[in-house]
Amino acid sequence: MSNGWDESASAWIADMGERGDYGREFVLDAPMMDRVRAKEFEVALDVGCGEGRFCRMMRGCGIQTVGIDPTAALIEHARRRDPEGDYRVGQAEALDFPDQTFDLVVSYLTLIDIPDVARAIAEMARVMRPGGTLLIANLGSFNTAAVNGGWTPGGDGEKRFCIDHYLTERPEWVSWRGIRIQNWHRPLSRYMSLLLEQNLNLRHFSEPEPVGADAATAERYRRVPWFMMMEWEKPKA
Repeated sequence: MSNGWDESASAWIADMGERGDYGREFVLDAPMMDRVRAKEFEVALDVGCGEGRFCRMMRGCGIQTVGIDPTAALIEHARRRDPEGDYRVGQAEALDFPDQTFDLVVSYLTLIDIPDVARAIAEMARVMRPGGTLLIANLGSFNTAAVNGGWTPGGDGEKRFCIDHYLTERPEWVSWRGIRIQNWHRPLSRYMSLLLEQNLNLRHFSEPEPVGADAATAERYRRVPWFMMMEWEKPKA
């Protein structure tokens, strides 16, 4: 069954551009790159690299990158945009790399797209070198548990964000600006349990705020924990 990505690839590329959407440009890019620059990484794997934008950002820091994504049209665009880069069609659940290949593995808003997230996280841990880092940005679980987009008028006329069935893991179809894809809602405990099962150590957790955006949109993003960031470290042998 299609998850919508093949059909939505062209609209996604047009929507992202080079600066990314609002959440990437004004919320996540800066703190994600701060974490990347904090260590002297040599080789990184971007799992679910899409059109390759974050790979290009990391390559600008001198990091050798490999980007994988299951959507061929997105990989083709990444190769056209960055002919010197390494972009491959591939699945997070079956990474085609030897054990301990990368000192940095990135999942930038991709865990929500992966049906077998347990297998994907195990694979990411497998290809990390001892002492390596798994850097994750994901939609917050309160966000993905939203009812009908979340914002609902209250009896006093004030809009409030409504969630339901928080503990029930499930796929949900989401649509915006010509894109229609399937995202997975999972409670935060599901992600944390799977990462801890891989014996990874949590080194950073945050829910970044918007910076540099228009005040009205920024306020909406501050009212709900829209995104989360995590950095996990693989123990040294």
